Amino acid sequence: MDWAALEAVLGTALPSDFRSLAEAYPVLVIDDFLMVSVPLPGTEVPWASGAREDEILQDLYEMGDTEGYVPFPQPGGLIGWADSNCGDSFYWRTSSPDPDAWPVVVRTDNADWIEFPVGAVEFLAGVYGRTIDVPGMPGDFPSDFPKVLGLSDRID
Repeated sequence: MDWAALEAVLGTALPSDFRSLAEAYPVLVIDDFLMVSVPLPGTEVPWASGAREDEILQDLYEMGDTEGYVPFPQPGGLIGWADSNCGDSFYWRTSSPDPDAWPVVVRTDNADWIEFPVGAVEFLAGVYGRTIDVPGMPGDFPSDFPKVLGLSDRID
C-alpha cells in the first residue's frame, strides 16, 4: 500500500489502526451488512480523491443536515471509512492533529448523528462484540454467528 501517495492526495495522515486494518484485510465486510472502505494497492489516489470529495456528505452539509459536522478538508471535517447496506455512514471527525485521536461519527439511516470516542478498529470490535450499541442500527446486527468476509473469501 502506498500510504504516502494516498495521504498526499487526501491531505492528511490516517489513523494507524485503520492502516493496520487495511493491510490485514484489504476487503472487509461484516455480516453482509457493514462494508469498510479499504483502499487496495494501486487504488490509493482514487480512494483518497473519493474520500476528500464525498458528494453525499457535501450535499447533506449544504442542506443543513449534518448537525454541525462539516466535510473534510474543513477543520474538524468528516472523512468516510465505512457504510452499511441500510444507509448508515461511518466517519472520522478530524478534530485533532493526531489521527489516532479521531473519534468515529455515525450517521444512521434515520439521519441521527452519533459520535463515539474511539477509533475505527475499537469501534468495529465493540459493535462486533456488542459492547458498543449504535441506536437505529438493526437489532439483528451483528447476528448470533456473524460472518466476516475478507480478501480470501469469494464475493459473488
